[in-house]
Amino acid sequence: MLAPDLVELSSNMQFAELRLIPKTHGPVTEEAIRHLLALPDFAKLYPLDSQIVKAVKEINKLYAEEDGQFEQFFQIAERRDGQISLQPSKDKMQAAMTLTAAWGGKEITLPDILRRLKEDKICMGLSKIKIETMLKRLKQSKPGETIEGIIACGKAAVNGSHAKLDRKVPLARERLLHPQEREDGTVDMRNLGAVIMVNSGDILMEKIPATQGTPGYNVFGEVLPAKPGKELEMVVGKGTELSAKDSNKLIATVAGQPVEIRNGMQVDDVLQIKDVDVGYGNVDFKGSILISGDVHEGMQVKSSGDITVMGFVDSASLTAEGDITISKGIIGRQIRTNELSTQIRAKGQISAQFVQYSDLQCQGDILVTKQLLHSYSCTDGKLIVSDANGRRGDLVGGIAKAEKGIKAVAIGATADTKTDLFCAMRLGEYRQNLKELEESVRVLVVAGLEMEARLRKLPPKSEWQTDPTMVEQIKMMLQEKHRVDDERLREETELDLLKAETEGYYRHYFVEALKHVYSNVEIHIGPAQQRTQREHGPCVIENQNGEIHFDYSNRG
Repeated sequence: MLAPDLVELSSNMQFAELRLIPKTHGPVTEEAIRHLLALPDFAKLYPLDSQIVKAVKEINKLYAEEDGQFEQFFQIAERRDGQISLQPSKDKMQAAMTLTAAWGGKEITLPDILRRLKEDKICMGLSKIKIETMLKRLKQSKPGETIEGIIACGKAAVNGSHAKLDRKVPLARERLLHPQEREDGTVDMRNLGAVIMVNSGDILMEKIPATQGTPGYNVFGEVLPAKPGKELEMVVGKGTELSAKDSNKLIATVAGQPVEIRNGMQVDDVLQIKDVDVGYGNVDFKGSILISGDVHEGMQVKSSGDITVMGFVDSASLTAEGDITISKGIIGRQIRTNELSTQIRAKGQISAQFVQYSDLQCQGDILVTKQLLHSYSCTDGKLIVSDANGRRGDLVGGIAKAEKGIKAVAIGATADTKTDLFCAMRLGEYRQNLKELEESVRVLVVAGLEMEARLRKLPPKSEWQTDPTMVEQIKMMLQEKHRVDDERLREETELDLLKAETEGYYRHYFVEALKHVYSNVEIHIGPAQQRTQREHGPCVIENQNGEIHFDYSNRG
């Protein structure tokens, strides 16, 4: 055991000094020296481990030699001030602070932290409460103990929202989902309500403008710009105009049937017909058509707007620039292989209560509320075979192709009827579009940089502001630069949207069965395919890593 008087504070009070004669006090151990440092006068000092190891080695060596009779001197501990360490994150959106309690030296104060933050230029998103809490914890800490915490957080930029169009009037196709309620509370499935009509002055659609977004900042105070939302121009169709009081509202100028067009509305004249048969003849009308009865075998109906049939379509041909809504059903028969007697073509949506042996093709969604049997259906949107409550809706036989997914209550039949489903087949096309858009954005960025370089090289304004030719040239350059910047911003926004859709392609587009998927249903989702060998319960069917995957979890 070493005597306490062998260690003392240095004259400047900064070090603990060990003085001893190896022959007299040796041999020694590290434990014995550290025991001396546990004495009250030295307990708060920082042990110099390397010096302690050196002292033990030299003292024990000299103990057996002649030179061991001379006093040896070692500094084995020292005072250390409290330490402040700041660690900004890589993205500069957070700053962490580590405080180390002093070893007998100067304790850390709030002014010390503020000074260090200023030196490191961390100035935004600071939390005074968190800093003061860390200081309180530090005062209760042992020498050398560290306290860590996040003390500053930046604020991410909030990108602007894209402009949206809010339709204010119902469309003919929506009548299928809303049968009329009787006075006793029951629902009359045959009565789908009055035909949808609007009058002059009615509000058809309202545009919710894009927002600019809110800039953010990082902990160094650098501004993080927000991307403004993508604007959308509301299309003024025939029979409509922008309101004089509010240019974001589209109103009807004539009475008629409202028809949704791309990014807008139009109001069509309505041709009302009881039945389309050989007695009436084929129909080709520039406007919307309302048929209160049926369309009979062999007849053709064409419209530049919507077609609404209150009864049945039987082995006929319907073509519309807008939606086609059949209140009751579409009936056909197979003429020969791959040829059906009823063809329905629409640039909008196709809606019906039931369909059998018919050829349906459209750009919008296909909605069938009861049954889709042995038909060919192809849509750029979704195929939904279900009533409003998800209780009834059978998709049986035929071929169903829907780019944005298929949803039905039951798919296939207990008789193992062969049913082919295709969805999400255009990922390659999307990726090609993405590649082309990325190249277009790159070209616009280069063009913008070149214009900026040309503008920077211009002589001082005082040298050309009186030259009309030069002023006009510079004006044209600035206009072109603004045009390129606007085009680049528009394409960057489109690129972001396409990237999001491409990256989550198979998460967005899938097949969903609300109750059953029977055997002998062949499912194609992108390049993945599988034929069911047994009955499946409620499930979502996805392409996961190139294979068909059945997810039975409740996503609702």
